[in-house]
Amino acid sequence: MTSLLEQTRPAPGETPGPAWRRWTALVVLMLPVLLVSIDNTVLSFALPQISESLAPSGTQLLWIVDVYPLVLAGLLVPMGSFADRVGRRRLLLVGAVGFAAVSAVAAFAPTAGALVAARAGLGFFGAMLMPSTLSLLRNVFTDREERRLAIAIWAAGFAAGSAVGPIVGGVLLEHFWWGSVFLLAVPVLALLLVLAPIFVPESRDPAPGRLDVVSIVLVMAAMTPVVYGIKTLAKGGAGALGLAAIAGGVAMGVLFVRRQLRRPDPMLDVRLFAVPAFTGSVLVNLLSVFALVGFLFFVSQDLQLVIGLSPVEAGLVLLPGTIAMVIAGLSVVRVVRRVRPAHVVAAGLGLSAVGYLVTALTAGRGEVAWIGLAFVVLALGVGSAETVSNDLVVSTVPAAKAGAASAISETAYEVGAVLGTAVLGGILTASYSASVVVPHGVPAADAVTATETLGGATSVAAGLPADQAGALLDSAHAAFGSGVVVTSAIGLVAVLVAAGIALTMLRDVRS
Repeated sequence: MTSLLEQTRPAPGETPGPAWRRWTALVVLMLPVLLVSIDNTVLSFALPQISESLAPSGTQLLWIVDVYPLVLAGLLVPMGSFADRVGRRRLLLVGAVGFAAVSAVAAFAPTAGALVAARAGLGFFGAMLMPSTLSLLRNVFTDREERRLAIAIWAAGFAAGSAVGPIVGGVLLEHFWWGSVFLLAVPVLALLLVLAPIFVPESRDPAPGRLDVVSIVLVMAAMTPVVYGIKTLAKGGAGALGLAAIAGGVAMGVLFVRRQLRRPDPMLDVRLFAVPAFTGSVLVNLLSVFALVGFLFFVSQDLQLVIGLSPVEAGLVLLPGTIAMVIAGLSVVRVVRRVRPAHVVAAGLGLSAVGYLVTALTAGRGEVAWIGLAFVVLALGVGSAETVSNDLVVSTVPAAKAGAASAISETAYEVGAVLGTAVLGGILTASYSASVVVPHGVPAADAVTATETLGGATSVAAGLPADQAGALLDSAHAAFGSGVVVTSAIGLVAVLVAAGIALTMLRDVRS
Protein backbone atom coordinates (compact mmCIF):
# COMPACT_ATOMS: atom_id res chain seq x y z
CA MET A 1 0.00 0.00 0.00
CA THR A 2 1.25 3.47 -0.84
CA SER A 3 2.05 5.53 2.23
CA LEU A 4 -0.79 7.81 3.13
CA LEU A 5 1.81 10.39 3.98
CA GLU A 6 2.97 10.33 0.37
CA GLN A 7 -0.39 10.53 -1.36
CA THR A 8 -0.45 14.31 -1.16
CA ARG A 9 3.22 14.95 -1.91
CA PRO A 10 3.35 18.36 -3.64
CA ALA A 11 5.16 19.15 -6.84
CA PRO A 12 8.60 20.76 -6.45
CA GLY A 13 8.34 24.42 -5.61
CA GLU A 14 4.63 24.17 -4.74
CA THR A 15 4.98 25.42 -1.15
CA PRO A 16 4.05 29.10 -1.29
CA GLY A 17 5.61 32.12 0.36
CA PRO A 18 8.68 32.52 2.56
CA ALA A 19 9.27 29.96 5.28
CA TRP A 20 9.18 32.49 8.13
CA ARG A 21 5.60 33.44 7.25
CA ARG A 22 4.49 29.80 7.28
CA TRP A 23 6.00 29.13 10.69
CA THR A 24 4.66 32.42 12.04
CA ALA A 25 1.21 31.33 10.83
CA LEU A 26 1.69 28.10 12.79
CA VAL A 27 2.49 30.05 15.96
CA VAL A 28 -0.64 32.17 15.50
CA LEU A 29 -2.82 29.13 14.86
CA MET A 30 -1.50 27.43 18.00
CA LEU A 31 -3.24 30.09 20.13
CA PRO A 32 -6.77 28.70 19.63
CA VAL A 33 -5.45 25.11 19.65
CA LEU A 34 -3.93 25.53 23.09
CA LEU A 35 -6.91 27.48 24.36
CA VAL A 36 -9.57 24.97 23.30
CA SER A 37 -7.58 21.97 24.50
CA ILE A 38 -6.78 23.69 27.80
CA ASP A 39 -10.48 24.44 28.20
CA ASN A 40 -11.19 20.69 28.02
CA THR A 41 -9.38 20.08 31.31
CA VAL A 42 -8.85 23.47 32.96
CA LEU A 43 -11.95 22.84 35.05
CA SER A 44 -10.44 19.69 36.57
CA PHE A 45 -8.71 21.60 39.33
CA ALA A 46 -11.55 24.12 39.69
CA LEU A 47 -14.13 21.42 40.45
CA PRO A 48 -13.58 21.51 44.23
CA GLN A 49 -14.12 25.30 44.34
CA ILE A 50 -17.12 25.06 42.01
CA SER A 51 -18.58 22.34 44.24
CA GLU A 52 -18.30 24.60 47.27
CA SER A 53 -19.43 27.80 45.55
CA LEU A 54 -22.31 26.62 43.34
CA ALA A 55 -23.24 23.39 45.19
CA PRO A 56 -23.95 21.31 42.06
CA SER A 57 -25.33 17.78 42.27
CA GLY A 58 -23.14 14.92 41.10
CA THR A 59 -24.94 14.89 37.75
CA GLN A 60 -24.60 18.66 37.34
CA LEU A 61 -20.89 18.42 38.13
CA LEU A 62 -20.39 15.89 35.33
CA TRP A 63 -22.43 18.04 32.92
CA ILE A 64 -20.35 21.12 33.74
CA VAL A 65 -17.37 19.15 32.47
CA ASP A 66 -19.14 17.19 29.70
CA VAL A 67 -21.38 19.70 27.95
CA TYR A 68 -18.51 21.68 26.42
CA PRO A 69 -16.80 18.80 24.57
CA LEU A 70 -20.22 17.28 23.78
CA VAL A 71 -21.46 20.36 21.91
CA LEU A 72 -18.00 20.86 20.42
CA ALA A 73 -17.87 17.29 19.14
CA GLY A 74 -21.38 17.42 17.69
CA LEU A 75 -20.69 20.59 15.72
CA LEU A 76 -17.12 20.02 14.53
CA VAL A 77 -18.11 18.21 11.33
CA PRO A 78 -20.79 20.79 10.37
CA MET A 79 -18.46 23.67 11.20
CA GLY A 80 -15.62 22.05 9.25
CA SER A 81 -17.87 21.85 6.21
CA PHE A 82 -19.11 25.41 6.79
CA ALA A 83 -15.49 26.65 7.02
CA ASP A 84 -14.74 25.06 3.65
CA ARG A 85 -17.61 27.12 2.25
CA VAL A 86 -17.33 30.59 3.86
CA GLY A 87 -13.58 30.67 4.48
CA ARG A 88 -11.58 29.00 7.21
CA ARG A 89 -9.90 32.12 8.52
CA ARG A 90 -13.21 34.01 8.55
CA LEU A 91 -14.91 31.34 10.64
CA LEU A 92 -11.87 31.21 12.92
CA LEU A 93 -12.21 34.92 13.67
CA VAL A 94 -15.97 34.72 14.24
CA GLY A 95 -15.42 31.84 16.64
CA ALA A 96 -12.73 33.78 18.49
CA VAL A 97 -15.05 36.72 19.14
CA GLY A 98 -17.87 34.49 20.37
CA PHE A 99 -15.62 32.29 22.49
CA ALA A 100 -14.10 35.29 24.27
CA ALA A 101 -17.52 36.83 24.96
CA VAL A 102 -19.06 33.64 26.36
CA SER A 103 -15.92 32.98 28.45
CA ALA A 104 -16.54 36.25 30.25
CA VAL A 105 -20.15 35.19 30.88
CA ALA A 106 -19.05 31.79 32.24
CA ALA A 107 -16.60 33.41 34.63
CA PHE A 108 -19.45 35.08 36.52
CA ALA A 109 -22.09 32.30 36.32
CA PRO A 110 -24.26 32.55 39.46
CA THR A 111 -25.56 28.94 39.46
CA ALA A 112 -24.52 25.48 38.32
CA GLY A 113 -27.23 25.56 35.64
CA ALA A 114 -25.95 28.87 34.28
CA LEU A 115 -22.42 27.49 34.13
CA VAL A 116 -23.63 24.44 32.19
CA ALA A 117 -25.37 26.77 29.70
CA ALA A 118 -22.25 28.92 29.32
CA ARG A 119 -20.09 25.85 28.76
CA ALA A 120 -22.48 24.80 25.99
CA GLY A 121 -22.00 28.21 24.39
CA LEU A 122 -18.25 27.78 24.57
CA GLY A 123 -18.63 24.45 22.78
CA PHE A 124 -20.60 26.15 19.98
CA PHE A 125 -17.95 28.78 19.30
CA GLY A 126 -15.09 26.37 19.99
CA ALA A 127 -16.38 24.26 17.11
CA MET A 128 -15.71 27.22 14.82
CA LEU A 129 -12.12 27.46 16.00
CA MET A 130 -10.80 23.94 15.76
CA PRO A 131 -11.54 22.70 12.21
CA SER A 132 -10.14 25.96 10.87
CA THR A 133 -6.73 25.54 12.51
CA LEU A 134 -5.72 22.15 11.13
CA SER A 135 -7.24 22.76 7.70
CA LEU A 136 -5.47 26.13 7.42
CA LEU A 137 -2.20 24.39 8.28
CA ARG A 138 -2.92 21.80 5.61
CA ASN A 139 -3.09 24.60 3.05
CA VAL A 140 -0.15 26.64 4.42
CA PHE A 141 2.26 23.67 4.55
CA THR A 142 2.00 21.86 1.23
CA ASP A 143 5.48 20.29 1.45
CA ARG A 144 5.29 16.81 2.98
CA GLU A 145 8.15 17.12 5.47
CA GLU A 146 7.20 20.62 6.58
CA ARG A 147 3.58 19.58 7.00
CA ARG A 148 4.55 16.53 9.05
CA LEU A 149 6.55 18.69 11.45
CA ALA A 150 3.81 21.35 11.59
CA ILE A 151 1.19 18.73 12.40
CA ALA A 152 3.50 17.23 15.02
CA ILE A 153 3.69 20.62 16.70
CA TRP A 154 -0.08 21.04 16.33
CA ALA A 155 -0.78 17.60 17.82
CA ALA A 156 1.74 18.10 20.63
CA GLY A 157 0.13 21.43 21.46
CA PHE A 158 -3.35 19.93 21.34
CA ALA A 159 -2.42 17.01 23.60
CA ALA A 160 -0.22 19.06 25.91
CA GLY A 161 -2.93 21.70 26.24
CA SER A 162 -5.12 19.13 27.96
CA ALA A 163 -2.37 18.44 30.46
CA VAL A 164 -1.47 22.12 30.86
CA GLY A 165 -5.08 22.92 31.74
CA PRO A 166 -4.83 21.74 35.35
CA ILE A 167 -1.50 23.55 35.79
CA VAL A 168 -2.86 26.82 34.44
CA GLY A 169 -5.99 26.32 36.51
CA GLY A 170 -3.90 25.62 39.60
CA VAL A 171 -1.92 28.86 39.26
CA LEU A 172 -5.07 30.92 38.73
CA LEU A 173 -6.99 29.25 41.55
CA GLU A 174 -4.13 29.86 43.93
CA HIS A 175 -4.67 33.60 43.58
CA PHE A 176 -8.19 34.14 42.18
CA TRP A 177 -11.69 32.64 42.22
CA TRP A 178 -12.81 29.73 40.03
CA GLY A 179 -14.17 32.00 37.30
CA SER A 180 -10.66 33.20 36.49
CA VAL A 181 -10.00 30.00 34.51
CA PHE A 182 -12.50 31.22 31.90
CA LEU A 183 -11.17 34.76 31.63
CA LEU A 184 -7.89 33.31 30.35
CA ALA A 185 -9.51 33.09 26.89
CA VAL A 186 -10.03 36.83 26.50
CA PRO A 187 -6.41 38.06 26.09
CA VAL A 188 -5.39 34.99 24.08
CA LEU A 189 -8.17 35.45 21.54
CA ALA A 190 -7.66 39.20 21.41
CA LEU A 191 -4.08 38.48 20.27
CA LEU A 192 -5.40 36.00 17.68
CA LEU A 193 -7.80 38.61 16.26
CA VAL A 194 -4.90 40.99 15.72
CA LEU A 195 -2.35 38.53 14.26
CA ALA A 196 -4.43 36.10 12.19
CA PRO A 197 -5.47 38.62 9.48
CA ILE A 198 -1.78 39.54 9.06
CA PHE A 199 -0.08 36.15 8.95
CA VAL A 200 -2.73 33.52 8.17
CA PRO A 201 -3.94 33.36 4.54
CA GLU A 202 -7.59 32.72 3.80
CA SER A 203 -8.56 29.42 2.20
CA ARG A 204 -11.81 27.72 1.24
CA ASP A 205 -13.17 24.91 -0.91
CA PRO A 206 -13.31 26.25 -4.50
CA ALA A 207 -16.40 24.15 -5.24
CA PRO A 208 -18.38 23.73 -1.99
CA GLY A 209 -21.60 21.78 -1.88
CA ARG A 210 -24.92 23.12 -0.71
CA LEU A 211 -25.55 23.73 2.98
CA ASP A 212 -27.18 20.55 4.31
CA VAL A 213 -29.27 21.47 7.36
CA VAL A 214 -30.75 17.96 7.63
CA SER A 215 -27.26 16.43 7.97
CA ILE A 216 -26.36 18.94 10.67
CA VAL A 217 -29.46 17.96 12.65
CA LEU A 218 -28.79 14.26 12.14
CA VAL A 219 -25.19 14.38 13.35
CA MET A 220 -26.23 16.24 16.50
CA ALA A 221 -29.16 13.85 17.00
CA ALA A 222 -26.74 10.94 16.72
CA MET A 223 -24.01 12.12 19.07
CA THR A 224 -25.97 13.72 21.90
CA PRO A 225 -28.17 10.71 22.81
CA VAL A 226 -25.28 8.27 22.56
CA VAL A 227 -23.12 10.24 24.99
CA TYR A 228 -26.10 10.86 27.28
CA GLY A 229 -26.88 7.15 27.27
CA ILE A 230 -23.30 6.23 28.09
CA LYS A 231 -23.31 8.73 30.95
CA THR A 232 -26.57 7.26 32.25
CA LEU A 233 -25.32 3.68 32.06
CA ALA A 234 -22.01 4.57 33.70
CA LYS A 235 -23.78 6.27 36.58
CA GLY A 236 -26.73 3.96 37.20
CA GLY A 237 -26.00 0.66 35.48
CA ALA A 238 -27.92 -0.94 32.60
CA GLY A 239 -31.29 0.80 32.42
CA ALA A 240 -34.02 1.34 29.86
CA LEU A 241 -33.38 5.09 29.53
CA GLY A 242 -29.66 4.77 28.82
CA LEU A 243 -30.08 1.89 26.38
CA ALA A 244 -32.92 3.66 24.56
CA ALA A 245 -30.84 6.84 24.22
CA ILE A 246 -27.92 4.90 22.72
CA ALA A 247 -30.22 3.00 20.36
CA GLY A 248 -31.85 6.25 19.22
CA GLY A 249 -28.48 7.88 18.64
CA VAL A 250 -27.21 4.92 16.64
CA ALA A 251 -30.36 5.01 14.51
CA MET A 252 -29.79 8.70 13.75
CA GLY A 253 -26.17 7.89 12.94
CA VAL A 254 -27.26 5.28 10.41
CA LEU A 255 -29.58 7.80 8.78
CA PHE A 256 -26.75 10.33 8.66
CA VAL A 257 -24.39 7.86 6.96
CA ARG A 258 -27.03 6.82 4.43
CA ARG A 259 -27.73 10.46 3.59
CA GLN A 260 -24.03 11.16 3.04
CA LEU A 261 -23.70 8.17 0.72
CA ARG A 262 -26.65 9.31 -1.39
CA ARG A 263 -25.66 12.95 -1.77
CA PRO A 264 -23.35 14.04 -4.62
CA ASP A 265 -21.81 16.67 -2.29
CA PRO A 266 -21.90 15.13 1.21
CA MET A 267 -21.17 17.20 4.29
CA LEU A 268 -18.91 14.36 5.46
CA ASP A 269 -17.35 11.96 2.97
CA VAL A 270 -17.96 8.77 4.93
CA ARG A 271 -16.28 6.78 2.16
CA LEU A 272 -13.01 7.85 3.74
CA PHE A 273 -13.71 5.29 6.45
CA ALA A 274 -13.28 2.55 3.86
CA VAL A 275 -9.53 3.26 4.09
CA PRO A 276 -8.31 1.14 7.03
CA ALA A 277 -5.48 3.53 7.95
CA PHE A 278 -7.87 6.49 8.08
CA THR A 279 -10.37 4.66 10.30
CA GLY A 280 -7.62 3.24 12.48
CA SER A 281 -6.06 6.66 13.00
CA VAL A 282 -9.42 8.16 13.99
CA LEU A 283 -10.02 5.37 16.51
CA VAL A 284 -6.52 5.76 17.94
CA ASN A 285 -7.23 9.48 18.42
CA LEU A 286 -10.46 8.74 20.23
CA LEU A 287 -9.16 6.06 22.57
CA SER A 288 -5.90 7.78 23.48
CA VAL A 289 -7.71 10.99 24.42
CA PHE A 290 -10.30 8.94 26.29
CA ALA A 291 -7.48 7.57 28.42
CA LEU A 292 -5.80 10.97 28.91
CA VAL A 293 -8.87 13.02 29.88
CA GLY A 294 -10.29 10.26 32.05
CA PHE A 295 -7.00 10.09 33.94
CA LEU A 296 -6.94 13.85 34.50
CA PHE A 297 -10.54 13.83 35.76
CA PHE A 298 -9.80 11.63 38.75
CA VAL A 299 -6.15 12.44 39.42
CA SER A 300 -6.86 16.15 39.87
CA GLN A 301 -9.33 15.33 42.63
CA ASP A 302 -6.99 12.75 44.17
CA LEU A 303 -4.12 15.23 44.43
CA GLN A 304 -6.21 18.01 45.97
CA LEU A 305 -9.00 16.36 47.95
CA VAL A 306 -7.28 13.18 49.12
CA ILE A 307 -3.59 14.07 49.36
CA GLY A 308 -4.32 17.71 50.24
CA LEU A 309 -2.12 19.59 47.77
CA SER A 310 -2.89 23.15 46.75
CA PRO A 311 -3.98 23.72 43.13
CA VAL A 312 -0.51 24.92 42.14
CA GLU A 313 1.24 22.03 43.88
CA ALA A 314 -1.11 19.56 42.24
CA GLY A 315 -0.52 21.14 38.84
CA LEU A 316 3.24 20.92 39.26
CA VAL A 317 2.96 17.18 39.89
CA LEU A 318 1.65 16.88 36.32
CA LEU A 319 4.24 19.21 34.79
CA PRO A 320 6.87 16.51 34.01
CA GLY A 321 4.21 14.51 32.18
CA THR A 322 3.18 17.56 30.17
CA ILE A 323 6.79 18.15 29.12
CA ALA A 324 7.16 14.46 28.25
CA MET A 325 4.06 14.64 26.05
CA VAL A 326 5.43 17.54 24.04
CA ILE A 327 8.86 15.92 23.65
CA ALA A 328 7.30 12.63 22.55
CA GLY A 329 5.08 14.36 19.99
CA LEU A 330 8.02 16.17 18.40
CA SER A 331 10.55 13.34 18.64
CA VAL A 332 8.27 10.83 16.95
CA VAL A 333 8.56 12.80 13.69
CA ARG A 334 12.11 11.47 13.25
CA VAL A 335 11.29 8.00 14.51
CA VAL A 336 8.39 7.47 12.11
CA ARG A 337 10.71 8.06 9.14
CA ARG A 338 12.47 4.79 9.95
CA VAL A 339 9.87 2.76 11.83
CA ARG A 340 6.42 1.82 10.58
CA PRO A 341 3.67 4.06 12.02
CA ALA A 342 1.77 1.01 13.29
CA HIS A 343 4.71 -0.03 15.46
CA VAL A 344 5.36 3.50 16.72
CA VAL A 345 1.74 4.04 17.73
CA ALA A 346 1.39 0.59 19.32
CA ALA A 347 4.60 1.02 21.33
CA GLY A 348 3.47 4.42 22.58
CA LEU A 349 0.08 3.10 23.64
CA GLY A 350 1.81 0.22 25.37
CA LEU A 351 3.58 2.80 27.52
CA SER A 352 0.24 4.42 28.28
CA ALA A 353 -1.06 1.04 29.43
CA VAL A 354 1.86 0.80 31.85
CA GLY A 355 0.91 4.23 33.21
CA TYR A 356 -2.60 3.05 33.99
CA LEU A 357 -1.26 -0.17 35.50
CA VAL A 358 0.93 1.85 37.88
CA THR A 359 -2.11 3.94 38.85
CA ALA A 360 -4.23 0.86 39.57
CA LEU A 361 -1.52 -0.75 41.69
CA THR A 362 -0.79 2.38 43.75
CA ALA A 363 -4.30 3.86 44.10
CA GLY A 364 -5.18 4.91 47.61
CA ARG A 365 -1.60 5.12 48.88
CA GLY A 366 -1.49 8.91 48.66
CA GLU A 367 2.00 8.87 47.15
CA VAL A 368 2.58 11.83 44.85
CA ALA A 369 5.66 10.30 43.20
CA TRP A 370 3.68 7.34 41.84
CA ILE A 371 0.99 9.62 40.42
CA GLY A 372 3.60 11.81 38.72
CA LEU A 373 5.40 8.78 37.29
CA ALA A 374 2.18 7.24 36.01
CA PHE A 375 1.28 10.44 34.19
CA VAL A 376 4.73 10.75 32.59
CA VAL A 377 4.47 7.23 31.17
CA LEU A 378 0.86 7.76 30.04
CA ALA A 379 1.70 11.10 28.43
CA LEU A 380 4.66 9.71 26.48
CA GLY A 381 2.38 7.24 24.77
CA VAL A 382 -0.45 9.67 24.06
CA GLY A 383 1.91 12.32 22.70
CA SER A 384 3.50 9.98 20.15
CA ALA A 385 0.24 8.30 19.11
CA GLU A 386 -1.60 11.58 18.58
CA THR A 387 1.11 13.02 16.32
CA VAL A 388 1.22 10.03 13.98
CA SER A 389 -2.53 9.48 13.83
CA ASN A 390 -3.33 13.15 13.11
CA ASP A 391 -0.73 13.17 10.34
CA LEU A 392 -2.31 10.12 8.73
CA VAL A 393 -5.84 11.54 8.94
CA VAL A 394 -4.98 14.84 7.28
CA SER A 395 -2.80 13.30 4.57
CA THR A 396 -5.58 11.18 3.11
CA VAL A 397 -7.64 14.01 1.59
CA PRO A 398 -7.14 16.72 -1.02
CA ALA A 399 -6.48 20.22 0.25
CA ALA A 400 -9.93 21.46 -0.87
CA LYS A 401 -11.60 19.11 1.64
CA ALA A 402 -9.16 19.79 4.47
CA GLY A 403 -11.78 21.39 6.71
CA ALA A 404 -14.08 18.37 6.73
CA ALA A 405 -11.19 15.91 7.23
CA SER A 406 -9.73 18.02 10.02
CA ALA A 407 -13.13 18.05 11.67
CA ILE A 408 -13.19 14.24 11.71
CA SER A 409 -9.85 14.10 13.51
CA GLU A 410 -10.91 16.74 16.01
CA THR A 411 -14.32 15.13 16.47
CA ALA A 412 -12.55 11.94 17.48
CA TYR A 413 -10.54 13.97 19.98
CA GLU A 414 -13.62 15.62 21.47
CA VAL A 415 -15.68 12.43 21.56
CA GLY A 416 -12.77 10.82 23.39
CA ALA A 417 -12.78 13.70 25.85
CA VAL A 418 -16.53 13.36 26.39
CA LEU A 419 -16.37 9.62 26.86
CA GLY A 420 -13.29 9.84 29.09
CA THR A 421 -15.24 12.00 31.51
CA ALA A 422 -18.62 10.34 30.97
CA VAL A 423 -17.48 6.74 31.25
CA LEU A 424 -14.53 6.91 33.64
CA GLY A 425 -15.98 9.86 35.58
CA GLY A 426 -19.42 8.28 35.73
CA ILE A 427 -18.12 4.90 36.89
CA LEU A 428 -15.87 6.57 39.44
CA THR A 429 -18.82 8.61 40.77
CA ALA A 430 -21.06 5.53 40.93
CA SER A 431 -18.38 3.47 42.66
CA TYR A 432 -17.73 6.24 45.15
CA SER A 433 -21.43 6.74 45.93
CA ALA A 434 -21.93 3.01 46.48
CA SER A 435 -18.95 2.67 48.84
CA VAL A 436 -18.88 5.82 50.98
CA VAL A 437 -20.37 5.53 54.46
CA VAL A 438 -21.77 8.63 56.18
CA PRO A 439 -21.47 8.64 59.99
CA HIS A 440 -24.64 8.61 62.09
CA GLY A 441 -25.93 12.00 63.11
CA VAL A 442 -25.05 13.85 59.90
CA PRO A 443 -28.09 15.86 58.66
CA ALA A 444 -29.92 14.19 55.77
CA ALA A 445 -29.22 16.96 53.25
CA ASP A 446 -25.51 16.91 54.10
CA ALA A 447 -25.46 13.11 53.87
CA VAL A 448 -26.82 13.29 50.29
CA THR A 449 -24.19 15.86 49.35
CA ALA A 450 -21.41 13.76 50.88
CA THR A 451 -22.41 10.65 48.95
CA GLU A 452 -22.62 12.38 45.54
CA THR A 453 -19.02 13.59 45.11
CA LEU A 454 -15.72 13.61 46.94
CA GLY A 455 -15.81 17.41 46.82
CA GLY A 456 -19.20 17.34 48.48
CA ALA A 457 -17.92 15.09 51.27
CA THR A 458 -14.94 17.39 51.83
CA SER A 459 -17.24 20.41 52.04
CA VAL A 460 -19.62 18.68 54.47
CA ALA A 461 -16.77 17.46 56.65
CA ALA A 462 -15.56 21.04 57.13
CA GLY A 463 -18.73 21.80 59.11
CA LEU A 464 -18.83 18.66 61.26
CA PRO A 465 -17.31 17.88 64.68
CA ALA A 466 -13.81 16.45 64.51
CA ASP A 467 -14.76 12.81 65.11
CA GLN A 468 -17.55 12.81 62.54
CA ALA A 469 -15.43 14.74 60.03
CA GLY A 470 -12.55 12.30 60.38
CA ALA A 471 -14.79 9.28 59.93
CA LEU A 472 -16.49 10.77 56.86
CA LEU A 473 -13.21 11.75 55.19
CA ASP A 474 -11.62 8.36 55.87
CA SER A 475 -14.59 6.61 54.28
CA ALA A 476 -14.74 9.07 51.36
CA HIS A 477 -11.04 8.73 50.58
CA ALA A 478 -11.22 4.93 50.71
CA ALA A 479 -14.29 4.90 48.46
CA PHE A 480 -12.60 7.21 45.99
CA GLY A 481 -9.45 5.06 45.96
CA SER A 482 -11.42 1.91 45.18
CA GLY A 483 -13.16 3.75 42.34
CA VAL A 484 -9.80 4.79 40.91
CA VAL A 485 -8.74 1.13 40.74
CA VAL A 486 -11.84 0.29 38.68
CA THR A 487 -11.47 3.25 36.31
CA SER A 488 -7.74 2.61 35.88
CA ALA A 489 -8.49 -0.94 34.79
CA ILE A 490 -10.92 0.39 32.17
CA GLY A 491 -8.37 2.96 30.96
CA LEU A 492 -5.78 0.17 30.70
CA VAL A 493 -8.08 -1.89 28.50
CA ALA A 494 -8.87 1.15 26.31
CA VAL A 495 -5.24 1.87 25.43
CA LEU A 496 -4.50 -1.81 24.81
CA VAL A 497 -7.44 -1.93 22.39
CA ALA A 498 -6.06 1.19 20.67
CA ALA A 499 -2.65 -0.50 20.36
CA GLY A 500 -4.31 -3.53 18.77
CA ILE A 501 -6.15 -1.28 16.30
CA ALA A 502 -2.87 0.37 15.36
CA LEU A 503 -1.14 -2.95 14.71
CA THR A 504 -3.96 -4.25 12.50
CA MET A 505 -5.38 -1.22 10.69
CA LEU A 506 -2.13 0.72 10.20
CA ARG A 507 0.05 -2.26 9.35
CA ASP A 508 0.26 -1.49 5.62
CA VAL A 509 1.23 2.16 6.06
CA ARG A 510 4.90 2.89 5.45
CA SER A 511 6.80 6.01 6.36
